[in-house]
Amino acid sequence: MQILLTNDDGIYAPGIAALKQNIQDLGHVTVVAPDVEQSGVGHSITFSHPLRIREAHLDNEFIGYSVNGSPADCVKLAIYEAMKNKPDVVISGINMGTNVGIHILYSGTVAAAVEAAIMGYPSIAISFEISGRYDDIHSAAKVARDIIKRIITHKLPKGSLLNVNIPSIPPDQIKGIKVTRQFAHDFKENFEKRIDPGGKAYYWLLGTDKRLHREEETDIHAVNEGYISITPLLYDLTDYTMQKKILDWDWKGIVS
Repeated sequence: MQILLTNDDGIYAPGIAALKQNIQDLGHVTVVAPDVEQSGVGHSITFSHPLRIREAHLDNEFIGYSVNGSPADCVKLAIYEAMKNKPDVVISGINMGTNVGIHILYSGTVAAAVEAAIMGYPSIAISFEISGRYDDIHSAAKVARDIIKRIITHKLPKGSLLNVNIPSIPPDQIKGIKVTRQFAHDFKENFEKRIDPGGKAYYWLLGTDKRLHREEETDIHAVNEGYISITPLLYDLTDYTMQKKILDWDWKGIVS
């Protein structure tokens, strides 16, 4: 089993280190991740500067390959250049903070998994809720390892993607696993206006309290209720209902 492991928090982040440690018995793990944190970059790719792959070391130990680019860049370079053998599965995480609802669109963690799916490889994005209640990433990694093992025994189809979110509670308090859909509404996030030393205004995104959202059968509701959420995702953003509707509109005469 060839496993490509990446993230958006950076190659030195505790989440990717904990996950690597826990999944090494599942196959050969190759780590290719951003050289610095790339949270919130979404599915960006790099055109503005050359990309470089470098060996990364921590405490004189080789831990993987760093890339001066986005999570999507990492997946592309890993599969096309860095890995001798193509991956059987691509895993992105563990991200520090949930990727649920519309935040899926902003997430570099999910974007890396989406990139793998676009390229035809099965992928898993894994995130761990950070709420101040419980933040033991090593326990979360053990839970993630069991989820990954169960998923790969079922042999994910090519191009499939599962988005996994783990609640911030001790493993023995997790109520179970729920297969969910994405919460598809606005989180109503807020900006705080501040004044810099020069007297000019600037704004800081504060986010939102996700615990306020209670729509059942969604990813956010499952995590709020103490369940692990697993959501199958597609990268096709086509609105097929609207596509059928606008086919009947009168488009004649707009261009000759």
